[in-house]
Amino acid sequence: MFIQTESTPNPATLKFLPGQSVLGAGTADFPAAEMAASSPLARRVFAVEGVAGVFLGTDFVTVTKADGQEWDILKAPILGAIMEHFQSGQPAIEGETPASAHAEHDGEDGDIVNQIKELLDTRVRPAVAQDGGDIVFHGFDRGIVYLHMQGACAGCPSSTLTLKMGIENLLRHYIPEVIEVRPIAA
Repeated sequence: MFIQTESTPNPATLKFLPGQSVLGAGTADFPAAEMAASSPLARRVFAVEGVAGVFLGTDFVTVTKADGQEWDILKAPILGAIMEHFQSGQPAIEGETPASAHAEHDGEDGDIVNQIKELLDTRVRPAVAQDGGDIVFHGFDRGIVYLHMQGACAGCPSSTLTLKMGIENLLRHYIPEVIEVRPIAA
C-alpha cells in the first residue's frame, strides 16, 4: 500500500491519500481524541503522540498536529497508523457514518436557505475537500450565513479570506439576500 501526502493551506494540517475509499460518502470530523470512539481509524491516528485532530473524507484522511509538533517527526508514525488500519480490514467508522449534513432550517427563508445549501454543495464543498476539509451550513439569520469549517479548514490562517473573499462573494452574487458570511465554532 502506498499512501500519498499533500500539504494543505493550513500548515498544522496534512492530507493523507491512501489510494482507496475511506468513507463511502460524507465526512467525519474528530477535533479531539475523545470524540473518536466510533472510528477505529481515527483512534489509531490519535494514538500517535502529537495528533490534535482527524478528519475523514471519501478518499482522504486529514490530520492536524498539536502546537509545537513537527511533521518530520509525526508523518511516519501517522502513515504507519493509517496503513495498519487498512490492513486490519476494520471499517473507518463503526455503525452508521455520522451525518455531516447541513443544519435544518425552519422558517420563512426556506427558499433562500435551500439556494445557499445548493451553492455550498455544488461550488464550495468540492473545492474545500481538495484542501482536506469541509464546510457545513449552520444557519441563516437576517442576511447573515453561519458556516462551520472542518478538517484542514478549521483554524486555517487563510480561512477568513476564503470565507470573506470566496464564499461570501459567491453567495452574494447568486443570492442578493445574503449580506455576510460568518464562521461558527463547533
